[in-house]
Amino acid sequence: MNGEDAFYFIEQLLASQGEAGFKDSERDVFLGIWEGKTYPVIAGEINYNYQSVKEIGVRLFNKISKLSQEQIKVQKDNFKSSVEKIYKQQSTQIPTITPLTLESTNPFIPQQGRVEDSQLFFGRKQEIQRIFELFNSGSSVVIVGEEGIGKSSLLWAICQQAENQLQRQSAFLDLNWVNDEEEFYQALCHEIGIPESKGYMLTRNLRDKRVLLAIDNVGKLRWKGFTRQVRDYLRGLAEGSNLRLALAATEPLDQLFKDSQNYGKTSPLAGICQQENIKPWDEISIRDLISSRLARTPVKFTEEEIIQLIQESGGHPRKLMQLCYQTYSRYLAGAR
Repeated sequence: MNGEDAFYFIEQLLASQGEAGFKDSERDVFLGIWEGKTYPVIAGEINYNYQSVKEIGVRLFNKISKLSQEQIKVQKDNFKSSVEKIYKQQSTQIPTITPLTLESTNPFIPQQGRVEDSQLFFGRKQEIQRIFELFNSGSSVVIVGEEGIGKSSLLWAICQQAENQLQRQSAFLDLNWVNDEEEFYQALCHEIGIPESKGYMLTRNLRDKRVLLAIDNVGKLRWKGFTRQVRDYLRGLAEGSNLRLALAATEPLDQLFKDSQNYGKTSPLAGICQQENIKPWDEISIRDLISSRLARTPVKFTEEEIIQLIQESGGHPRKLMQLCYQTYSRYLAGAR
């Protein structure tokens, strides 16, 4: 369960008990606390003062405490574990719901980040097949697509299949959480499970490993704190048999890293990664998603609603999920 899943689960649980939903400020604080951020950090990110954020947090804790069957006193230090416990409590009650009763949890949970639950991941079978064919031919891969198209979720799904499909250990790095080269090498070693090292010692520590290294938000390697040397080193590793790269980017690598054109140089990563372009879902995929999510509910969207969802979403997974969530919520509200 990620932060967005947790938020919408709690919101729907409150709604099912006749309680008021969350305000935007409560949502922001909820997600910040879920991610382990301090009140000052959250306040800075949402442009609130520290005291206001702290008061919002207390309101959240009181609301969520009332949902627990064991009367858990929710606080900042047990926030995440308490929400997960409430989720497990509710999950055990699902079999008692009658077929004619709308589920309290909306099946279209909007995903603002990557989908890590394999049961919630949908589609992209052809893309996954092509990507593993490239891996098995000895290539590394870069997944290219616009923001919100599902690159991170696809990258995560590939990692989950790496052991069976490639007989390789997978390591997933999200560069949004890495600030510079020093942290990059620390995170890399930690995820692979080798002693902290870089340069020759890192190469040596990888000798007995077969790794699929997935790097999300690879564009951050062009930010301050990173140099071309990291990309050159990754290329060197990927040229051997020990490591394959799976990258996610919003544009082709030779365009992403402008310094690659300086002094006649070529892009080190573009030269070794085959590009897989991720496009919006087509109409068949959209209809399949809606049908599969509604299959265990008493709701059926009208043809007019489905056509509208197809047109308004443009096939973008994130936008489609949000629109379907809103449509289902209207049915849920009408059933009460």
